Amino acid sequence: MSAALLTSAKRIVIKIGSALLIDYAQARPRMDWLRALADDVVAARRAGQDVLIVSSGAIALGRFALGMKSSAKLEEKQAAAAAGQTRLMHAYESVFAAHDIPVAQALLTPDDTERRRRWLNGRATLQTLLDFGAVPIINENDTVATVEIRYGDNDRLAARVAQMMSADALILLSDVDGLYARDPRVDPQAPHIAEVKQVTAEIEAMAGGVNALAGVGSGGMRTKIEAAKIAAAAGCATAIAKGDEARPLQRLRDGARATWFLPSATPRQAYKAWIAGALAPAGALVVDDGAAAAVQAGKSLLPAGVVAVRGAFEKGDAVRVLQGEEEIARGLARYDADDARKIMGLKSADIESRLGYVAGPALIHADDLVTRD
Repeated sequence: MSAALLTSAKRIVIKIGSALLIDYAQARPRMDWLRALADDVVAARRAGQDVLIVSSGAIALGRFALGMKSSAKLEEKQAAAAAGQTRLMHAYESVFAAHDIPVAQALLTPDDTERRRRWLNGRATLQTLLDFGAVPIINENDTVATVEIRYGDNDRLAARVAQMMSADALILLSDVDGLYARDPRVDPQAPHIAEVKQVTAEIEAMAGGVNALAGVGSGGMRTKIEAAKIAAAAGCATAIAKGDEARPLQRLRDGARATWFLPSATPRQAYKAWIAGALAPAGALVVDDGAAAAVQAGKSLLPAGVVAVRGAFEKGDAVRVLQGEEEIARGLARYDADDARKIMGLKSADIESRLGYVAGPALIHADDLVTRD
């Protein structure tokens, strides 16, 4: 089952913790391990899979560079992150350069995955990087984030990235091979949980003992389960897998033991359900009969077919699509209300000349559009 989930995934997010990436005794990245991981990513790409990496390690590398004995204060962590990001990216760049694959740094804050406008911009940027053949290396923007607005760990960040990018599989590499019913250090016979169809209170209660100690970073088994819940709601399967040995992705493909959390829907189904029911519309676009037919056929809503714009909405807000007074669809606007009024009725080729910029040819892209039954 686990091998099939990974093999069938079209898009994979891999989360790598500091304990796997950093040789603390030598104060440097584990380059042999990282080269093997690059081999895994290359193999996945050759199989037609997109791969994004959420990586810890910047703070640890920055501490080494700055001679910090610790980084308990927020400003010390932020300074260490600033110093360590370049070293972290250099490590990734060097291992992927051997395969002629570019890497790109993407630093995110919770606003980037919670606010719809920034969420759309972030998704578009990461998608463009994938389209150009790059491997995005994603981390929290520790240098500017405050305690109050941090994700707090890269497990949750990875889940939000998986949600944002409609990933099919989220791989949380850890120093344990998954979830156990009891602490296996105390009870060597504790059952390993291979598959979780729903995160219940019983499953959450298992996140103690050795599970709570997974990883030397800020996350543990509790945060991994929280991440799995976020991913499952987005239609993404999550694996908690042991990652300290070389080629962890290949080992998973070969059936290595892990705990898989299963979603109840595909990423596309989950995303469409979120648009349809979880967002309060901020405005409306009234369309002509031709645009209405196109939308109901699953096509994007182009400005040429819009005859009126109602309400005040921002880019990324949910809006209703009306044929007369009947709601025929709902979607996320690619332009705010003021700009939508300026380009309604225009051909897509004329958007840039009218606005001075272009955010795509559609007012609502088909991927962000849900028709009413």
